[in-house]
Amino acid sequence: MKIDIACGQNKTHGFFGIDIAPCDGVDKVMDLEKFPWDIESESVDEIVCNHYFEHTSNPMEFMNELYRIMKPGAKATIVTPYYTSIRCWQDPTHKNAISEATYYYYNKGWRDANKLDHYPIHCDFDIQFGHSINAAWRQRSQASLQFAMSHYWNVIDDIHAILTKK
Repeated sequence: MKIDIACGQNKTHGFFGIDIAPCDGVDKVMDLEKFPWDIESESVDEIVCNHYFEHTSNPMEFMNELYRIMKPGAKATIVTPYYTSIRCWQDPTHKNAISEATYYYYNKGWRDANKLDHYPIHCDFDIQFGHSINAAWRQRSQASLQFAMSHYWNVIDDIHAILTKK
C-alpha cells in the first residue's frame, strides 16, 4: 500500500489519498490530528506527505503514527517549507518551522546519544535530506550556494526528508 497523507487535490499518482475533507483525489477522509489513525499497523510500503507536517499540532505523535503504520524498510518522503524560507512564515496556519535538526529527534540513536529517552517518541528512522533551491540561487557556483545555504534566508525553499523505518 502506498499512501499520500494530506493529499488535497494534488494526490501523487499511484498513491491512495488521505485528507481531512472530501475533494477530488481524496480516497479516504480522516482527521490526521486524531491518533491512532484508522490504518493497520505495518501495512504501508511508501508514504508521501507534501506540505502538511508543518501544520500538525503534535509532530511527535504524527511521526510515531507514521512509524506504526509503515512496514520495516518502508520509506516516507516528507516535504515542508524550510525554516529559513519566507514560505515557512507566510502561512498563518503553519505551526512548526522545519530544519534537518527537527528530524534527528526521530532517530533513536540520536535521542539516546543526547539523553532524550524521556521524550514520548517511539519511532526510529534512518534519515536522508534533499532541498528545493530558490530559483535565484540555482545558477550560482557550488561554493557560493553552500555558503548561502548556511548563512542566508530564502536560499532553500523546501526541505525533503526521506525517512526509512528501521
